[in-house]
Amino acid sequence: MERFAFKGVASNLVTYLTDVVKMSNSAAAKNVNNWCGFTSMLPLLVASLADSWDRYSTILTSSFIYVVGLVALTSTALSWARHPTNKISSSYLFWSLCLISLGQGGYNPSLQAFGADQIANDDELPSTKDEQKSNKKSLFFQWWYFGVCGGSLAGVTVMSYIQDTFGWVLGFAIPTIAMGASILLFWCGSRIYAYKQDDAISERPSRDIVRSIKEALSKLMNSRITLPNNNPGVVELELQDKPLCQNSGNAKGLKEEPCSGINYLVENGKVVLRLLPIWTMLLMFAVIFQQPATFFTKQGMTMKRNVGSSFKIPPATLQSAITVSIILLMPFYDALLIPFTRLITRDKKGISVTQRMGIGMVLSIIAMVIAALVETKRLEISRKMEVLDPKLETEVPLSIFWLLPQYILLGISDIFTVVGMQEFFYSEVPVRMRTMGIALYTSVFGVGSFLSALLISLVEYFTSSRGKGRSWFSDDMREARFDKYYWLLALLSVLSLVFYVIFCKCFVSRSSDLDNEN
Repeated sequence: MERFAFKGVASNLVTYLTDVVKMSNSAAAKNVNNWCGFTSMLPLLVASLADSWDRYSTILTSSFIYVVGLVALTSTALSWARHPTNKISSSYLFWSLCLISLGQGGYNPSLQAFGADQIANDDELPSTKDEQKSNKKSLFFQWWYFGVCGGSLAGVTVMSYIQDTFGWVLGFAIPTIAMGASILLFWCGSRIYAYKQDDAISERPSRDIVRSIKEALSKLMNSRITLPNNNPGVVELELQDKPLCQNSGNAKGLKEEPCSGINYLVENGKVVLRLLPIWTMLLMFAVIFQQPATFFTKQGMTMKRNVGSSFKIPPATLQSAITVSIILLMPFYDALLIPFTRLITRDKKGISVTQRMGIGMVLSIIAMVIAALVETKRLEISRKMEVLDPKLETEVPLSIFWLLPQYILLGISDIFTVVGMQEFFYSEVPVRMRTMGIALYTSVFGVGSFLSALLISLVEYFTSSRGKGRSWFSDDMREARFDKYYWLLALLSVLSLVFYVIFCKCFVSRSSDLDNEN
């Protein structure tokens, strides 16, 4: 229900900003990217509070803030509907979106970690040797994401149609009602939930985390990172420097003799810093995933969208192809692909989490190449039409369904990389930092959104300063060069993938050498 509410707003927000708020294409895209980035980054700030406070209470509190933000956003649409000539207050719109971001910042990582707590009846540190528990956890994240995609699908398809057909007031009011209903539904299950809290951190002041990370930076110089080589008994990202706490290598010891004072926060900071290399290499994947809600949607608005004589497909609806492909193909991943890879690799788990993420990165690059080719074709047809009749409308006789392959490939890459990221960042942190692990995963998309906005600004600056000053993101879609931007993203993603592969192979090899020495 939360995904339905969020996607019902975010998937078509660029259209609201260009058609109602009257922003340019580039300004609207940058604002959407910045908002999505801010939304995805907030969990990092809220996660430490959730881990040291109470996940259940965090979920309820953040849900309430979430609903207040949705109500405020709906009021902006209502004000415009009553007085279309009046300009919408940018500051009021900004604060309503910030409230949504703040609510989701506490809601999403807390809910996912709280959900994992319901089935993960173990208090192990990241390096567990229990293959059954590991598979159970992996299945949880796969089917969690399957459920998330169901809500996203409904939000993208239903709400984009309602917004384009019946108006923005109803288009924002329905997600608000859905989110309010979700709070009530969650509260009704309070008696049956399993509540888990690490007593070791119940009294740790979160404000010391900045000071601890500074100290961790100096200590990190003497630490090592290794990745396993087909060894299910070794953690995906092994902490080689020393145990997280001096007393014991298990979570039970943690609870009995918790690390004290600043050392506790230093160790937490070191865990986060050891994950940064892979976190950084996943950023371009996150940048690519900003395109469906921005330039893919604007691209679709210029293409033939008719189905029958009267019905027109809302461009944002095509984002549902991503979630449909996930929903349809996720079961095949477990039923066919994993057994096949087990036969090839002779590994009980099939492919490792790092391999899974790498496959998804490759697929996302292919999606951008296809997007560039389709956009090149659209521009060719548009130029031919302009030669025949310069006053002709910008819609080209190219079906919007030509965009489907790039959406579907992004959906397939989602199954590999996004689900792999959730499992990776959740599993590679101690039990006491599970909410922080989920927040690290969401922060990839947060920083990716900011990076996307920065790329747009840089490209716009350099392209508009040449010749006649025609930007790649021109408001005139006959002059815009989205295809060149897609090629640029594909190239940057290839570079990121190369570094990712080198990093993984380098440390897998080092891990094997260490195992032989032992």
